[in-house]
Amino acid sequence: MAKKLNMRKRYELLTRGLGWEPTYQSKDKVFAQEAYEGIKITDWSKWEDPFRLTADAYWKYQAEKDKKLYAVMDSFAQNNAHLNLADASYVNALKLFIQGVSPLEYAAHRNFARLARQLSGEGAQIACQMQSIDELRHAQTQIHTISHYNKHFNGMHDPFHMFDRVWYLSVPKSYFDDASSAGPFEFITSVSFSFEYLLTNLLFVPFMSGAAYNGDMATVTFGFSAQSDESRHMTLGLEIIKFLLEQHEDNLPIVQGWIDKHFWRAYRLLGLVAMMQDYFLPESPMSWKEGWQIYFVENAGALFNDLGRYGLKMPKYHEIATAEADHISHQVFGIFYNYIHAAAFNLGLPSEAKMNWLSEKYPDTFDKYYRPRMEMWAEMAKEGKRFFNMGLPQLCQVCQIPMGFTEIAKGDPMQIAYRVSEYQGEKFHTCSDGCKTIFDYEPAKYVNAWLPVHQIFQGNCGGAAVPDVLNWYHFHPEDGGDYVGSADEARWKAMKGEAAAPEAAQPTQADAA
Repeated sequence: MAKKLNMRKRYELLTRGLGWEPTYQSKDKVFAQEAYEGIKITDWSKWEDPFRLTADAYWKYQAEKDKKLYAVMDSFAQNNAHLNLADASYVNALKLFIQGVSPLEYAAHRNFARLARQLSGEGAQIACQMQSIDELRHAQTQIHTISHYNKHFNGMHDPFHMFDRVWYLSVPKSYFDDASSAGPFEFITSVSFSFEYLLTNLLFVPFMSGAAYNGDMATVTFGFSAQSDESRHMTLGLEIIKFLLEQHEDNLPIVQGWIDKHFWRAYRLLGLVAMMQDYFLPESPMSWKEGWQIYFVENAGALFNDLGRYGLKMPKYHEIATAEADHISHQVFGIFYNYIHAAAFNLGLPSEAKMNWLSEKYPDTFDKYYRPRMEMWAEMAKEGKRFFNMGLPQLCQVCQIPMGFTEIAKGDPMQIAYRVSEYQGEKFHTCSDGCKTIFDYEPAKYVNAWLPVHQIFQGNCGGAAVPDVLNWYHFHPEDGGDYVGSADEARWKAMKGEAAAPEAAQPTQADAA
């Protein structure tokens, strides 16, 4: 009588056995990228799959989710449910998502397919193949959901073109380019652990809960549809870390260095999400500071307590990131308010109600440091002197964000932070100790960064004048500027049967030139 197999053995029979030992080429040549990072793998059979899904089960599971998702999307569109939004200014959050997040999903799809070819372990190959398909599905469902808003609002018409060119989108793009240009183990540590496991809740929870608070049930639905995938991705991130650390003791310092680096890079990227959470949403479910406390300080703290048995420590500079939670959303908003004429958002100053909410959520910092400057900007706008910064800012060589962060760690929130490194006789500027440490470890990599401001000055972005650059971005004149008086506001009021607001102050052609 045949012995009955347990679930694990049956799963292994369905997902293993597709690999083989190469004969006419050495394994080192077939999987050439597996060894050059210094990672030592002694036994791939020790790999534990995060979720034991076979291909047929995976397709059935995803097909059921898609049926439900597209039914909600169709209902949303047929009933013009976008009119149930709290306010059209909420659409700025969707613009940021489709411009800056959806292209990352597609990049992840391509890179996990690459990893499935570069890693020799069959378990890792299966996991990476499934994640690759997940990421492609996420990009598609996000595009399909947000395409409804593209019919009614500006700034969402060409996100993948924008992603490769626009100054603020170089922040997410450079993060992913950094990971993609590394080896396979660094990439999977960067994306699956440092981002997906440590910080993905700080990306998806604000967007999806913010969508629910503001009446956007289509976005909530695609978020829920992706969340079970994200849970699998997070588990993959944790599994790869444990697997690498259990394989050989020499892997620990390499993995720790990657976590330190990519935590800081991902954290800087999430400054855009912090601004969205506190300033783009008419109704905010929680502040960035509250989210950081829950999803990083508490959750990541417990995680690293558990990982301590492997010798792994909390990411370097995590305490600085926590100290900056009181400031980062306000500082990033200030940058965008200065340059809103060159961004595909219609963004204005927060209302009095929103500023009171910010005062409540940030009792130690907002009224002291940030409310006065916003009140000053409001007075300038009333006098017809709405402030637009017509110069091009200095960018951090690593995170590529304009130099707008301050010396929080040194106790001086009003002093702009600058760090300088020298390499081959040239000086390179970074925004923080975190970015400087990353640059100093791999200067030969970061001196090749594609910095938008440098490229504009070199004449590589369509021309020397702001209108030329915006045309090269595929921005339309109505895509950027204040919300009040914008085309978005006018369309929204027309759809709601309300009177349009007076025209907002916009930079003149002469100013832009």
